[in-house]
Amino acid sequence: MNTLYITGAGVSAASGIPTFRGEEGFWTIGSKNYTPMEMATRAMYQNNPREFLAWYYNRFATYRNHGPNDVHHWLSDKNLITQNIDGLDGKAGNKNYIAIHGRLDQMTLFHEQGEAVEPLMTPWDSVDESRLHDSLFELFNIQNQTPELNHSFKPFVLLFDEFYTELYRITQAQQRMLNADKIVFMGTSFSVNITQMALEIARTYNIPIEVVDPNPVHILHPNVSYKKMTALEYIQKF
Repeated sequence: MNTLYITGAGVSAASGIPTFRGEEGFWTIGSKNYTPMEMATRAMYQNNPREFLAWYYNRFATYRNHGPNDVHHWLSDKNLITQNIDGLDGKAGNKNYIAIHGRLDQMTLFHEQGEAVEPLMTPWDSVDESRLHDSLFELFNIQNQTPELNHSFKPFVLLFDEFYTELYRITQAQQRMLNADKIVFMGTSFSVNITQMALEIARTYNIPIEVVDPNPVHILHPNVSYKKMTALEYIQKF
C-alpha cells in the first residue's frame, strides 16, 4: 500500500519544540509590537527586517540543534510531506521527504516568488548574539536596513502572505497525494492550505484518511478513521 504521511508540529513536540498553536506556540507568542500573524510575513521582512529576523532567530533558530524523536525515526523510510521547518525528518534519515513550508537550516536568494532559486545552507553558528541585529543583517546580506531583491537572502520558509511554488516542491506534493492509497495526518491542526489541499484530493478521489491526534479535528470526509492518541503512541502499534 502506498501510504502518504502528512505531519505537523505535534510530531516534533517530543523533541522539545513547541507546537505552533499551543500555549507556548510560535504563533501565540509574537514580538513586543506585533502579533505572530503580522510577524511571519514577507511584508514584515521587507519593511522591518530587523524585527523579523530577531523574532525568527529567537522563535525558530534557537531550536536548530534539537534532535529527532522516535516518530521521526519511524517515518525515516516513509512517503512523507511535513509542514514542519525544523528539519528533524532529514536528521532522522529520510532522504526524500518534502518540507512543504521550507527548512530552518536553509535560506534562499531574496527573489520574486516563482523564480527558480536553489536553497543554501544557513550558517546560523556564525550569528553573534551579543550584536544580534547587526550579525543577522550580515548573515542575510542586508545593507541600508532593507533586503534587496536578488542580492539579500531570506530564510527558506513559506510566510503567511506567500504562496506555494516549485521551490517548495508543490507539484511533487500534489502528485504524492494523487498517488496515495491512504493519507495519514499526524499532529496537525488542519489550519494551513496544504492539509486542505490534501483533504480535497482525498474527497475527490475517495482516498481513505486517518487522523492521528489526541484531540482530533473532525473532518468532513466519508472515509476517515480517528486515532485519538499521540504520534508516539501510534507508532508503538506497529
